[in-house]
Amino acid sequence: MKRLDETGIIKKFQKKFGNRNFTSDDVEFFSIGNTKVIVKVDTLVASTDIPSRMSLKDAARKSIVACVSDFAAKGVKPKFGIISVILPSGITNKKIEEIASGFAKASKEFGIQFLGGDTNEGKEISFNVCLFGTGEKIIPRKGAKVGDSIFVTGPFGYSAAGLDILLKKNKTRDNFSRKAIKSMTIPQPRLDFGLKNKKYFSSSMDSSDGLSTTLHEMAKQSKCKFVIQKIPAKKDVETYAKSHKKNFDDLVFHGGEEYEIVFTVSQKDKSKIIKNTKLSKTPILEIGVVGKGRGVYLEKNKKLSRLDDRGWRHLK
Repeated sequence: MKRLDETGIIKKFQKKFGNRNFTSDDVEFFSIGNTKVIVKVDTLVASTDIPSRMSLKDAARKSIVACVSDFAAKGVKPKFGIISVILPSGITNKKIEEIASGFAKASKEFGIQFLGGDTNEGKEISFNVCLFGTGEKIIPRKGAKVGDSIFVTGPFGYSAAGLDILLKKNKTRDNFSRKAIKSMTIPQPRLDFGLKNKKYFSSSMDSSDGLSTTLHEMAKQSKCKFVIQKIPAKKDVETYAKSHKKNFDDLVFHGGEEYEIVFTVSQKDKSKIIKNTKLSKTPILEIGVVGKGRGVYLEKNKKLSRLDDRGWRHLK
């Protein structure tokens, strides 16, 4: 029997629930009366999500950032939250204090009131975060139209390089290493940008599973072709890739953990987005265009080549 990855397992669950028309998005929503409730849940597990040199304070904060980033891509403000934690027997008071400090920092940083949760015992540390918000409309992953421009907030590749540095236990601390490690351990979700500019997005999605995965999902749901004309990375990432014998495209397109927003904008709204980002000093990059067809392609020297979906997928 074929081993199922994350996508296959989700489909199995959907079938059992009888929800065959389910369309995946960054958040879920339902209505109570006239109020639309937006919900997001995410889990951070020590063995797969916390490198040995990452502090528990940063890990706890990042578990909340993962949900906040999805709200940002939908243009919704998270207001309330619930946290469940699994902790190993014998965990020290110091470590618990670190975890609590990380949760408190994120709560204050993003203005989220945590209502409670659950504490359980297990073999490894795990944080399960659920956030709630309300809104009249969310920006879907589908919705891109032929002729729309494709944008991203911020450059890519730093997080994947940062993880590589941490896993190699390289003690070198040059400017690039510090920047890359900070990008991986203390990510900055684009919540304010998403809230202020959502009315201009024709489609949007959080990029944390990898830029290639994000582009493929948006193109698939929009039933369009995404052509990437500019790689969203700075020269120092390319230099790192060459000097450490890493594949540049892997760092930029398949690494994940960036927590940026990937979004499409019509030509009539393009100038408004650019003007707003200059005022807010948000580093957005125009990387391509939506065309007729299917799939995701890189354009180099006027030639198109397929960009594979090789982002993060659990259990693959």
